[in-house]
Amino acid sequence: MIMARKMAAELLGTVLLVYFGVGVATVTFGFGVGGSYAAGVVATALAFGLVLLALAYVLGPISGGHVNPAVTMGIWLSGRIPLAEAARYWAAQFAGGIVGALLLWGTLSTSPLYSRSTTGLGTNGWGAYSHLHVNVGGAFLAEVILTAFFVFAVLGATSETANAATAGIVVGFSLSVVHLLGIPITGTSVNPARSLGPALIVGGAALSQVWLFIVAPLVGGALAAGGHRLLNPRAPAEPLASGEIPPAGS
Repeated sequence: MIMARKMAAELLGTVLLVYFGVGVATVTFGFGVGGSYAAGVVATALAFGLVLLALAYVLGPISGGHVNPAVTMGIWLSGRIPLAEAARYWAAQFAGGIVGALLLWGTLSTSPLYSRSTTGLGTNGWGAYSHLHVNVGGAFLAEVILTAFFVFAVLGATSETANAATAGIVVGFSLSVVHLLGIPITGTSVNPARSLGPALIVGGAALSQVWLFIVAPLVGGALAAGGHRLLNPRAPAEPLASGEIPPAGS
């Protein structure tokens, strides 16, 4: 029953993160609402960060509020949850990313202005699908670094010695910061579940390139866990008891 509640929380949280975060990205960049590219970057960064901030406090007491497979990767490699639990989180998160994308597409596709091929659904990409036209190597490096920073912030903010009351704020604003840099480079993934759902719906190049936005964030999450354990040698080596994980994030 406890694990079912955790998985339900992770699924719901990922649905909401994708619906609102990717939704703002699609409205601002796909539909062109907001007037300028810079305004779209700021709006999207704030949307992802503020949604995650809310989810961290609402879902944190239930599941830790990961809503991101890369965060779960970091939490697992830091020794806070067992692999079996991490695998269930991953299943719930990827399912949530797909459901959230379907709900968003179902909403926006009712507009006569929407076109799946031109408006898209906030997908990630490199080359011609990157605002800066970075190549695959640049995109991979950026996603690894951005995710490593984000997950490192999550691990630090939710450690036993951190202030749990402010963890959600640190996590939410960290996600906003990585979006401010990452949007012009790749559209910012740092979350495989956030990338897979929209790519499955849009198809084409978004789907053929989505492997990078699954692999690179997981690599970044693993690197963050290594850095966290290096700097915090007393980090728990055994999984914490249920309810002991402060709010994390996506």
